[in-house]
Amino acid sequence: MSPKTIIISLIAFFAVVVGLAFLFSAGQKPVPAAVSFSAQDTDRPKAETTQTFFDMGEIKVSDVKQQDYTLKNTGNKPLQILNVNSSCGCTAGQIIYNGETSKEYSMHSQSGFVTEIAPGDTAIVRLTYRPATMPIYGVVEREVYVTTNDPANQKLVFSIKAKVK
Repeated sequence: MSPKTIIISLIAFFAVVVGLAFLFSAGQKPVPAAVSFSAQDTDRPKAETTQTFFDMGEIKVSDVKQQDYTLKNTGNKPLQILNVNSSCGCTAGQIIYNGETSKEYSMHSQSGFVTEIAPGDTAIVRLTYRPATMPIYGVVEREVYVTTNDPANQKLVFSIKAKVK
């Protein structure tokens, strides 16, 4: 091959790579910067939950169980969900807000930024437990962790307990 052919081939290759990168990133929303507040700020988000624990009772190891928890922003600034993860690969968390459901996030697939909950709005934190993923029998407790920009509730813990048979 001549040097001219090699140069043209390299330019064409890089043009295709750049074009594909642009194509796959088109339409993606940029992740907003995390906004910090102090607990003394009167203008800040406030994460409020009515329930953070649920006893699922007796379940089979082959069952897949879900529990939904409400998360309301009672503050006057957007409540940012900065990360969702869990205590075990058998347990996953999702955020449901404005008709959209996030992917499932667990111990091995943490989320990073998920969404912003507007002041006065409510989201759902869904905990999904799949005992067959890590079969442990007897009384089991699992948790989903939600990190927010509320200085008084930076890490929310939603948990379940079940007796796995």
